[in-house]
Formats: sequence, C-alpha cells, structure tokens
Amino acid sequence: MREYLLTLCVTAAVTYLLTGPVRKFAIVAGAMPEIRARDVHREPTPRLGGIAMFFGLCAGLLVADHLTNLNWVFAKSNEPRALLSGAALIWLIGVLDDKFEIDALIKLGGQMIAAGVMVMQGLTILWLPVPGVGTVALTQWQGTLLTVALVVITINAVNFVDGLDGLAAGMVCIAAAAFFMYTYRIWYSYGIEAAAPATLFAAVLMGMCLGFLPHNMHPARIFMGDSGSMLIGLVLAAGAISVTGQVDPDVMKLFSGSERNTVHQMVPVYIPLLMPLTIIAIPAADLVLAIVRRTWRGQSPFAADRGHLHHRLLEIGHSHSRAVLIMYFWSALIGFGALAYSVNSASMWIVLGIVFLSAIGLVLLLLPRFTPRAPRWAEQFVPPRYRRRRRAAAPDASTPAAVSSAATGAREADETQEPPAALVAGVTGVNGATATGPRSRLLDGRKAGTSR
Repeated sequence: MREYLLTLCVTAAVTYLLTGPVRKFAIVAGAMPEIRARDVHREPTPRLGGIAMFFGLCAGLLVADHLTNLNWVFAKSNEPRALLSGAALIWLIGVLDDKFEIDALIKLGGQMIAAGVMVMQGLTILWLPVPGVGTVALTQWQGTLLTVALVVITINAVNFVDGLDGLAAGMVCIAAAAFFMYTYRIWYSYGIEAAAPATLFAAVLMGMCLGFLPHNMHPARIFMGDSGSMLIGLVLAAGAISVTGQVDPDVMKLFSGSERNTVHQMVPVYIPLLMPLTIIAIPAADLVLAIVRRTWRGQSPFAADRGHLHHRLLEIGHSHSRAVLIMYFWSALIGFGALAYSVNSASMWIVLGIVFLSAIGLVLLLLPRFTPRAPRWAEQFVPPRYRRRRRAAAPDASTPAAVSSAATGAREADETQEPPAALVAGVTGVNGATATGPRSRLLDGRKAGTSR
C-alpha cells in the first residue's frame, strides 16, 4: 500500500507542478479557442492541460517500475507498456484537437486505433464471468471487439461530461478511488496477482486527477481539453479491462457451501462486469441521452448542443460550484455503493444506506436556490457566501447630512440608471446560471451555429 501511495503522490506532484508551465505554453501556442455557444465560461481559457497529465502518468509508471514490490508488475505483465502506448497515441490526437479542432470521425478512428494498440500488446478481455453460466472464454475477435467498444465508450463518456470546471477530473478521481479499493481488495485479500496492474492504473489515475484539480476548480485557470479527457478515459477503461478479463474467477475458489452462500460469495466475481459501468454511470447516461436527443432531432450524434446534464443543472438554478458538487455526490454514491455491496452483499443496511443517500441527492436537486447558513460561532471558518448577512445601521433621517446624502444618491441613480436587460427564454438569472446566457460580444453568429 505504501508503494501505491508513493506512486499516487509522485504522479499528483508532477502533474501539479507542470500544469502552470503548460498553461503558459498553451497561451503562447494559441490554444485558447473563442467562447462557443455551448460553453459556460465567460472568458477564453487555455487548454492542453492533458500535457501535464500525460507526463504525470509517465512519472508515476517510471517510479512504480523502480519500486521493490511493484517492479514485478512490469516484469510479469506487459499491460503497463500497453497502457503507455495507447495513452501516448490518444494523447497526441487530443493535443492536435485542442490546437486545430480536428473532425469528430477522425478522433473516433484514433480512439479505435489506440484501443487496438493495447489489444495487440496483451491488454484485452480474455473471458467473462456470466451469472448462471460460469466463466466463458472469448475468441480473439470477440475479445478484441469487446475491448475496443469498452475503450471507445469510456473515452467518449468522460469527454461528454467535461463541461464544467473540475467536473470530469473530480468524477474520474472518485471513480478511480472506488476502483482502487476494489482491485486492491482482490489482490490483497484473495492473493490474485493479476489484479495488481489494475490497482496500479487506478492509483496513477487518481494522482493525475488530484494534481490537475487545483488548477481546474472554478474559476478554472486551464482546461484539460480533449488531450486530458480522452487520456483519463482511456486509463479508466484500461483498469476495467484488466480486472474484468484478466482475473480468473476460478482462482478465488468461491464455489463452495450451499447455493445461497455461493451466490453471495460470487458477488466479487460478477462485480467486474458492473464496476466499469457504475464508475462511468453518470457520463454513460449523459452519452446515451445525448445520442438519443440529437438523433431524435435529426442531427448528427456528434453535433454539440447544450442539453448535457450539467447544462440542465445550471438552467434549473444551481450555481456552477453546486452543480459540480451534485455530480460528485452521485458519482460517489454509485461507485462506492457498488463497492460496499461487493464487500457484503447480504447486508440490508448497505441497501438502506444507498436508498437514504439517494433521497438526499434528490432533495438537493429540487432545492437549487437553497443556501445553507452557518451558525454565528462558525462563520469565521466558512466561506463568506455561507455567512449570515449583517444589516448596516441606517443614518438618522432627521439630520441635514442624511437628507442631503439621500437626495444626491437618488439623483445619481436616476442619471445613471439603465433600462433592465431583457431576460432570455430558458435561462434563469440567479445562482450563477447567467453564465449560460448569450455572449454575442465574444462570438460571432457564424461560429455560434457550428457543431464545434
């Protein structure tokens, strides 16, 4: 565990330290696109944050290769090299897209090629544990197609959710934390060494996200861009593929006892089929809804719009930070809920706890304008927006100075007052949601109507 944590810390430190210079490089290189119609930020922000994340990935794998207990992962498995090869290819495609905005079909082809490169080097699904059937061995073509499909879906799901400051990095970090705890339990509790590469991938992925988040939280100083979102999506998919198709369920020796006990004991075997879906449940749901929505309107599935889940949270009145925190909450609930169920599937308290937390999440969704206030004694420990407003003492209206000041203020207000701006249909004007309003001064009509 100490070596995994060291790898995580080194990855986070390298990513954090390189993000500042990368931001300056992005500004000099001109990787600061104009505000698009679907964007929620108000000022042009540099991209290419994926450069720092990629070098953090390389640093983490390099350190792990020189550690005593993790060196054997590189000696006995080719999966780390396969991950690095696919990550380098998808990273280069993302960098080109951040600078030149390449076509969506070209990016899709690059994603499939990156997945194929990992398959050629051994990172593929070899078998699947199917409930009621057992372990089903896959042919080479079946494993290749399933691996490529999982990689492409995960990459695009993460890319779709990257629409608010800190959203994609935070959600993937939460998913990676749940996945790390799950794979480490398989490796440590059951003694299955085949789960070690997936545990290493999850630790490195957490470091990449944690190192980038301080620069990307609202208001963001730099965006990860497609070079970052596609990269972390590929690393997340690589971990899921490794633990799903490389760990043999028969090694766990769970087929013993009564039928009911066997079903409960087999939960850790079936969880690999569900865990990759739970950790990207929200991004995958956003991806499916976007494809259905655009196809229903007669548009291309790759056409950009403002109908994503984070856009809808802003439109109903949530602030930028609160929308991100709500997405964090649901991601943690789904990921760690599946993790807790895999540990003890027979406990009713786990199910009740998940139901209770889901109810809390629904209440948070329905109260976009509710702002909690801290008690008086705790106001000095919380941000100003959570403190109670203090009423300013009004001057005595009977004094001549007060009368003169009031008259002067009223006269200046009448002279400088402008007519109120017309409200835009479908856009609320509270709690930061005005960021979704029109930006005609920052973008011309021709670019506003493009799919990019």
